[in-house]
Amino acid sequence: MSTNHTHQNKSRAWTMLLLAGAFEIGYALSVAGSHAFTRLNWSIAAGVFFLLTLYALSVALKTIDVGIGYAAWAGMGSVGATVFGSVLLDQPLPLVRALWLAVIIAGVVWLKLADSAQLQAARGQAPA
Repeated sequence: MSTNHTHQNKSRAWTMLLLAGAFEIGYALSVAGSHAFTRLNWSIAAGVFFLLTLYALSVALKTIDVGIGYAAWAGMGSVGATVFGSVLLDQPLPLVRALWLAVIIAGVVWLKLADSAQLQAARGQAPA
């Protein structure tokens, strides 16, 4: 398999992982809005987002290592749900929590960088 084709596969996988993260945020917010699945529209939205996030995550994990992919997905979901929960659901976001969210964001960025073909090539590893 060519390096360019591998790079395209990794890019598509990370795009799917970003999409899975967005769907995870939608799922978390829908679950909160469903009030323990007692509101039909929010409950249906939660079910749809749940299926979408699992599908997109499963596609991404065909290429990205499960440890890296799952950690990035969970981080995106956590940060997104907290930020959007603060904006849309009027949930508190104190400075200390915001700082720890920044740590999660930095970790997700480093996971992406650690999975990059350039970094693996610099280490002498063959990109997956």
